[in-house]
Amino acid sequence: MSAVWRALTDPELHARWWAAGDVRPVVGHRFTLDMGKFGKQPCEVIAVEHERLFSYRFASGSLDTIVTWRLSAEGKGTRLSLTHEGFDLDSPMGRAAWEGMRGGWPTVLERLGATLGA
Repeated sequence: MSAVWRALTDPELHARWWAAGDVRPVVGHRFTLDMGKFGKQPCEVIAVEHERLFSYRFASGSLDTIVTWRLSAEGKGTRLSLTHEGFDLDSPMGRAAWEGMRGGWPTVLERLGATLGA
């Protein structure tokens, strides 16, 4: 579980599979994620349980969604659950972001698996 936790919370590892940014598992920590053509997105950590839960506001002030990662032991491995919630589907930006991430998360998760050597 600690390898998965590090991939989620270590800036160098995080940049390998998703986006560069000063990610840290400290409630209240503010950072940006460099989303390339979508720009740098402000984030703020809102919940941390070491090696169990990492949650942060994503794109504060524009998209205003919440990304939550949950880790649990499963056999000899780790089950990782992702929730990305709070999309305003009534706004064009919210709808476009939801459509983009719905298709984008599988690719991001594949890169996470490759980073972990899974």
